[in-house]
Amino acid sequence: MRPESKKKEPSLFARLARRISVVLGIGAALLVTAAWYYAETAANKAYDRLLVGAALQMAESLSVEDGTLTVRLPTSAFELLGLAERDRIFYRVIDTHGQTLTGYDDLQSPTPLDDDRDVSSVEEGVYKGEPVRIARATRVLADPAVSGEAYVIVAQTNEARSALTRELTLRATILVFVMSLLAFVGAMLAIRYALQPVERLGTAVRRRDPHDLTPVSVDVPRELDPFVGSINHFMGRLNERVDLLQRFIADAAHQIRTPLTALSAQIDLLGADKLDKAGRQHYERVRERTGELARLTNQLLSHAMVIHRADSVQLEPISLVDVARRAYRAAIPITVDPDIVISFEAPDDRPFVLGDAVSLREAIVNVIDNALRHGADQRLEVRVGANGTQAFVEVEDDGPGIPPEGWEKATQRFATSKSHEGSSGLGFAIAQEVASAHGGSLSFRARDERGFTVVLTLPLYKGEPK
Repeated sequence: MRPESKKKEPSLFARLARRISVVLGIGAALLVTAAWYYAETAANKAYDRLLVGAALQMAESLSVEDGTLTVRLPTSAFELLGLAERDRIFYRVIDTHGQTLTGYDDLQSPTPLDDDRDVSSVEEGVYKGEPVRIARATRVLADPAVSGEAYVIVAQTNEARSALTRELTLRATILVFVMSLLAFVGAMLAIRYALQPVERLGTAVRRRDPHDLTPVSVDVPRELDPFVGSINHFMGRLNERVDLLQRFIADAAHQIRTPLTALSAQIDLLGADKLDKAGRQHYERVRERTGELARLTNQLLSHAMVIHRADSVQLEPISLVDVARRAYRAAIPITVDPDIVISFEAPDDRPFVLGDAVSLREAIVNVIDNALRHGADQRLEVRVGANGTQAFVEVEDDGPGIPPEGWEKATQRFATSKSHEGSSGLGFAIAQEVASAHGGSLSFRARDERGFTVVLTLPLYKGEPK
C-alpha cells in the first residue's frame, strides 16, 4: 500500500488572515446592524416631528364661529407633510361630541382619545391595509357655545421613512466596508512585518551550506528562541552522527580489509603443487571467492564512503587530470597482464571541476577496474578532456562492452550480467552516484571499431582555481 500523503497545512500568515477576516466580518455585521437600528430611529424621529407639527397646526386652526365649531386646515401643515413626497397623508378632525368635522371617518387612534399622553408621542398603526405612523393633538375649547375637547388625528405611511433608513444604512455600510478593508490591509501588513523574523530564519536555514552543521545564529524575537534552540540541538546531534559514521567507515575499512588481505596472502602461500586435481579445483575456487569477497568489501566500503562524503564534504575546485591520474595509478595493478596495452591521455590545459577529489577518484577507479576485469582484451585507454561547458573522463576498452538495452540496469546496485560473473555490481553504481552528486552523469558509448567507452561527464569550473 502506498503511504497516504500528508495534508499540507496552511501557513501562519494564512491562518492569521483568515481569523482576522472572520473577526472583522463579525464586527462589520454588528456595526451594520447597529447602523440600521440608529438610521431607523433617526428617520422616525425626523418624520415624527413633522407629523406632530402638522397635527398641532391643525388643532390650532379649530375655532368657534357663531356658536359652531369650525376648522380651517392650514396650508403650512400640509406643506410640512409634503416634505415626504412618497407618503400619503390621512387626517380626521373630531369635535367635542366625538363627531367627525372633516377627514376620514374610519381613521382611529390606537389608544383612546381621552388617554392622557404626551402630545409629541407618535404611535404605529395600520390604515387601509398599510402600516402608518399616527400622531394626535388635543384642543381644549372653553367657549360658552362650545366647550370640551376636540381632537385631530393625522396618519402618514412609512415609505419615506423606509427610504431614509435604507439610504443612511447604505452609507454606513459603505463606510464600515471601507474601514474594514483598510483595517484588514493594515492588519495584513502588520502581520507580514511581524513574521519577517520567521522568514529570515527560514532563509538562513535554507541557504545554509549542507555541510555546515554549526549552530544557527540569527537575530529573532524572544518567542522564536525555543525554535532556534531546537534547530541547533538537532544539528548538534546530526553532527555527532556524521562523525560517528565517519569513524565507523574508517574502522570498518581497517578491521575488515586487514583480515581479508591476510587471508588472501595465506591462501597464496598454500600453493596448489602438492594437491591432487580435485584439491586444486577447490583451491582455485577458494582463491577466487576470497578475491571476490575482498573486492566486494572494498566496493561496499567505497560506496559507504561516497554516500557519506556527498552529504558532508564541501566541494572545491580540483584538477580533473590530477584526480584521473591518481585513479589510473591506483586502479592499474602491478600484476596486470603485460599483453594489455594501457594508456593515459590528458590535455596540457588541465580542466578544473568543482568536486570532491576522493569521491571522484573512487568513481574513476571503479570504472577503470570494471574495464580491466570485464572488458579489456588487449587495449585500455583513459582520456581526460573538456568540451564547451563540460569536462569528461573516458575509459575505452576493446572488450565486448554492454549492449544498449543493458545500460540502464548497469548503473543499478548489485546488477550484473552473464558477461560480468564474479562482479559485485557496485562499480558503475558508485560512479553514477558520484557523478550525480557533482551535477554530472555517467553514460556509455556504443561499441564501434575501436571498442566500448564509459564516459564520466562533469560541469566545467569557470572560476579561478585556488
